[in-house]
Amino acid sequence: MGDLSRPADDPADVAEALRLAVGRIARRMRQAHAVGDLTLSERSVLARLDLDGAESPGVLAELERVRPQAMATTLASLEERGLVSRRPDPADRRRAVMTLTDAGRKVLADRRSESVQNLAAVLEGDFTPAERGKLLELLPLLDRLAERL
Repeated sequence: MGDLSRPADDPADVAEALRLAVGRIARRMRQAHAVGDLTLSERSVLARLDLDGAESPGVLAELERVRPQAMATTLASLEERGLVSRRPDPADRRRAVMTLTDAGRKVLADRRSESVQNLAAVLEGDFTPAERGKLLELLPLLDRLAERL
């Protein structure tokens, strides 16, 4: 592991260290899920619909920063499995909006529970309360970074 106590005056050094750490975490979390589980894109769309409510495919593509064609593929897969449904937009019936189904809500809750349990076990077993506090303090910065990328 790299020297995490080095000065943060070189944004490129910080960016590289952050990319490696976040990539490693994402890879390990992906590997922990069963084959046939939701992709990261699918989970992200379900979570967004759960948090923000119904949204059009175009807006979802924009929010997730993917091409509309990629979003269409993701939504088709979720719709085929009954995790989202398509209905006319009440404000503009020419447009469709996607909503989370009860099955989608259950899958999302199950996956959240599994991921949270795995993370909590590692945090409890391998991190001190002070270290967990430091991680918690970093979350607003990481969220802000994710929103601006």
